[in-house]
Amino acid sequence: MAANSSSNSFSLLLMMLLSIVSLQLTKCKVTYDNKALIINGHRRILFSGSMHYPRSTPEMWESLIKKAKDGGLEVIDTYVFWNLHETSPGNYNFEGRYDLVKFIKLIKKAGLYVHLRIGPYICGEWNFGGFPVWLKFVPGISFRTDNEPFKLAMRNFTEKIVNMIKDEELYESQGGPIILSQIENEYEPERKRFGTAGQAYMEWTAKMAVGLDTGVPWVMCKDEGAPDPVINTCNGFYCDNFSPNKPYKPTLWTEAWTSWFTEFGGPIYNRPVEDLAFAVARFIRKGGSLVNYYMFHGGTNFGRTAGGPFITTSYDYDAPIDEYGLIREPKYSHLKELHKAIKLCEKALLGADPNVTTLGNYRQAHVFSSKSGHCAAFLSNYNRNSTLRMTFNRKHYDLPPWSISILPDCKNVVFNTAKVKTQTSRVQMLPTNVDFHSWETFNENIFSSEDDDDSTITVSGLLEQLNITRDTSDYLWYSTSVDISSSESFLNGSKHLTLTVQSRGHAMQVFVNGHFSGSASGTRRVRAFTFTGNVQLRAGINRISLLSMTAGLTNLGAHFESYKTGVLGPVVLHGLDEGKRDLSWKKWSYKIGLKGETINSDSRNHIPAVDWRPLSLAEQKHQQLTWYKARFDAPGGDEPIAMDMGSMTKGQVWINGQNIGRYWTATAKGNCSECSYSGTYRHTRCQSGCDQPTQQWYHVPRSWLKPKHNLLIVFEEIGGDASQISLVKRLVNSD
Repeated sequence: MAANSSSNSFSLLLMMLLSIVSLQLTKCKVTYDNKALIINGHRRILFSGSMHYPRSTPEMWESLIKKAKDGGLEVIDTYVFWNLHETSPGNYNFEGRYDLVKFIKLIKKAGLYVHLRIGPYICGEWNFGGFPVWLKFVPGISFRTDNEPFKLAMRNFTEKIVNMIKDEELYESQGGPIILSQIENEYEPERKRFGTAGQAYMEWTAKMAVGLDTGVPWVMCKDEGAPDPVINTCNGFYCDNFSPNKPYKPTLWTEAWTSWFTEFGGPIYNRPVEDLAFAVARFIRKGGSLVNYYMFHGGTNFGRTAGGPFITTSYDYDAPIDEYGLIREPKYSHLKELHKAIKLCEKALLGADPNVTTLGNYRQAHVFSSKSGHCAAFLSNYNRNSTLRMTFNRKHYDLPPWSISILPDCKNVVFNTAKVKTQTSRVQMLPTNVDFHSWETFNENIFSSEDDDDSTITVSGLLEQLNITRDTSDYLWYSTSVDISSSESFLNGSKHLTLTVQSRGHAMQVFVNGHFSGSASGTRRVRAFTFTGNVQLRAGINRISLLSMTAGLTNLGAHFESYKTGVLGPVVLHGLDEGKRDLSWKKWSYKIGLKGETINSDSRNHIPAVDWRPLSLAEQKHQQLTWYKARFDAPGGDEPIAMDMGSMTKGQVWINGQNIGRYWTATAKGNCSECSYSGTYRHTRCQSGCDQPTQQWYHVPRSWLKPKHNLLIVFEEIGGDASQISLVKRLVNSD
């Protein structure tokens, strides 16, 4: 009995020791050296991909993560979206598409790591750069500089996220998947512009982040001034000329741009995978050890989340997994093969520095020979036009233009960046035969200065739009009255005048005495614009109403919190007998939003206070400020689906109360000439979609649909044919 007891005690002690050792192995701090991140004591070359949880739905997350893993990724990278999570000071939302913890746990379940880019400034073509609009109205605040109100708010949110992640034990140091975190985002231009205040803020930011003791490294992307121990990293189309600011830091590429974002009225940007693979291979052979594709899945800017302004609802980004969650070929498979080839070289790459040899014009060999006997070679041809033969280790290798061949054993080529073996995906948007029925409509009232209720503001002069709306709506009415003397010369009871209205953005419609008089808009690059149009006024009181519309708030730039939006004047009538009359300092009445914005509920108990009426054929076209609603049943199958809005012009769409985004069928203008993969890529090359709507189809997540009686609501600002709206399914095949 004693012997058995002693044996049992020894076994129990051994099990406890093994458990402790196992626990220590799974709960390790992530460190780094000049070569790479070090996880569980091992240097790693890592391939990562950006996927933003609110740009898809929870029902899509697991499939997206699996496809990323199958494509050779080991890390998922995401921003954290302050304006989604802290909707008002101290009030947080982490439900549904905003469930960050669930997203990270699904990544962990798949066996992948996470790079959590807290920011909390993110840019990302996201509304207000990810900042909540209430932040703009904190007294004395100045964004992203050595400003105490801003630093307090930033610290509070960053601590909120870090503490939440710690509570869920999601850092690698706790046994979780998060191996890396980012503070701030592409700060260098602002740091230089802000001078000493920018430098002080950057140093404070780094110290604050490191002090949170996450057990994983922090990075600052695109800022060579990042102080120790924070790692500065590269963003761009190419990063092989990048080096970290200290020789003991690893070379990390936090944004390898798979293409470029789109804007309404612009073309679709495409980056050939041959060039993207060439860029990655160049970076790795230079000593890079982490590549994150921005984006690997771009997704959708649902609702009013797109920034810019004028960024499209689609955030497809020509990514390896498209907006709808389908694989895009050959980009997906070609990168997958690249990852396999580089992983075969990992021991050599991490165990040696390259020996670089020039083998003739445009030709180089980077050879990695480790002490342990591993050897890998990268043979490069920089010629944009010609295949070149190289002699290496007494063997001949033919390299296509603008390419790299990878030899994991310094002998045999397993991959060339320009040799694509996978067929190109062929995308089809096909009818679903879904019948939209029970169409009804109503026209938004034209607000005038006479419409006085509790929601109306009346002051002298023109007010900045965001100061009034706080971004609760894209829409703000401006209205004033103009008294035209009967002594003016009139023709048939009216006088033809010219009205000019200067706006700081982003779009506007003009109504005189309740009648549409014209519209105008800016662009992403030039937000300000001037409306100039002929108007008819009568003797006596005339009412001028301006509907100012935003199209996503600015997401970058120094002091972008101070950028102005809306009608700031002057507003001038030209052609009166007196000459011109400046209306800018008259009394103006303001009304936030539209009456129809209250109707987007599928609840039978919610009875909107609007006069819906059956839609007649005579009313189907060219009605400004018109609301439409219809019912439909969900289509069969499991293919991704989209609304075809090609018959409409500009507005927003809701399904079962969910805003699928802004639509605008503006015609794409660009340079859609032939596209060659060779030569340095810029997004001015390889454009497509010219002379077609920039975006015609709008993703509808299937999880937002019920089997029967779904509610579609459309608000059309300019005019269109609602009867031609259709639901289509997306199919992808290889040629």
